Amino acid sequence: MEIRAAIDKGYVPPAVKLAVEQLIMPWEGLRTKAYLDTLPKKPVWTVCYGETLGVKKGMKFTPAECEAKLIERVIFDYYLPLVDGVPGYIGAPVSLQASMISGAYNYGVQRQIDSTTADRVGDRRYHDACLAQTAFNKAGGRVLPGLVKRRENGDAQRIGEAELCVSGLK
Repeated sequence: MEIRAAIDKGYVPPAVKLAVEQLIMPWEGLRTKAYLDTLPKKPVWTVCYGETLGVKKGMKFTPAECEAKLIERVIFDYYLPLVDGVPGYIGAPVSLQASMISGAYNYGVQRQIDSTTADRVGDRRYHDACLAQTAFNKAGGRVLPGLVKRRENGDAQRIGEAELCVSGLK
């Protein structure tokens, strides 16, 4: 597939840029020193923009290292699995692709692949796909106001995933 060859040459897909800059970075926030995130049922060491993979107590990164780590992780662990796992994803509007990347980053790529959102993309029902993603607004079995804002229309400082998603539909 030509997208992989382009990525191997340093290309960053527009959906990745949009997801990282407009959704993931603003919603996750930057923390350059590892901290223990106690929101999950099992607390996890976290750093940068919500990175948990291989993070240990005491780790530190520069903002530039955090951004580079985020872009690489988003491409290989979220974008390409969505390209491979969601029929029609690569042909969907960039705004929808970006909102799905952000959702996958927040609640898991396999959950995104198996979601109603993904089904709607496969059916080219893009508006319905944008709305379906708003269902992922719970943590620990309860609806969290911050997740409602992230999934829907954001807040005064940040755009929401659904808001961004529908903004690119015709």
